[in-house]
Amino acid sequence: MIEIKNIVKSFGDRTVLAGISGQFKPGETSLIIGGSGTGKSVLLKCMIGLVTPEEGEVLYNGRNFLTGDEETQKSIRREMGVLFQGGALFDSKTVIENVRFPLDMLTDMSTAEKNERAEFCLQRVGLEKAGDRMPSEISGGMKKRVGIARAIVMNPKYLFCDEPNSGLDPLTSIKIDELIRELTDEFKVTTIVITHDMNSMMEIGEKIMFLYQGKKLWEGNSDTLTQSNVSELNDFIYANKLLREQSHR
Repeated sequence: MIEIKNIVKSFGDRTVLAGISGQFKPGETSLIIGGSGTGKSVLLKCMIGLVTPEEGEVLYNGRNFLTGDEETQKSIRREMGVLFQGGALFDSKTVIENVRFPLDMLTDMSTAEKNERAEFCLQRVGLEKAGDRMPSEISGGMKKRVGIARAIVMNPKYLFCDEPNSGLDPLTSIKIDELIRELTDEFKVTTIVITHDMNSMMEIGEKIMFLYQGKKLWEGNSDTLTQSNVSELNDFIYANKLLREQSHR
């Protein structure tokens, strides 16, 4: 389980996160939603150690990631898998080399063991025949799936996905959502997804946290999302529905 307590982060005189707290459970797909500039990605970066908040705690099964010693932080990092926005693949490496990269950096496995694990992960995301191809030779949806394969190659306990559907067509977005949910259920991962995609909210939002101007205004799930009396959330949902309708015309 991941628990965040009173996370506060500012850049200059602008407060981006104003005391955010919440819990994220194993085997559950949790979404953090909100408009641009609401602090979603900054919160994720605080949780994975790319940004240090001024106040608060980030606990991984009770271990404080922010104040733990170097060995504790390394141990937690080894248990993380991260899908960055856009996939963030290495253009000079093949697909299987991209997937294998965390194993090359963080383990002492043999080359054969690394390749076997990378091939398994590619097979799990439906790309078993793409290992020898370069990122420039595959589609945007395939790049996202390669990114997911790389994120799970270390068999993580915690999976973070930053806008996994950005730049994808609706059908591919649905497939990515289904894949994330399947992997979460299959491996009992604690999964956190940063998104503004309406389909993701309704289909995989077992837990949803809504941020607005750096504050948590609402928390619930996909069943209660449209029943909120929070006007800012209702405006956000309505705007997303309009965008989806326009994209389908």
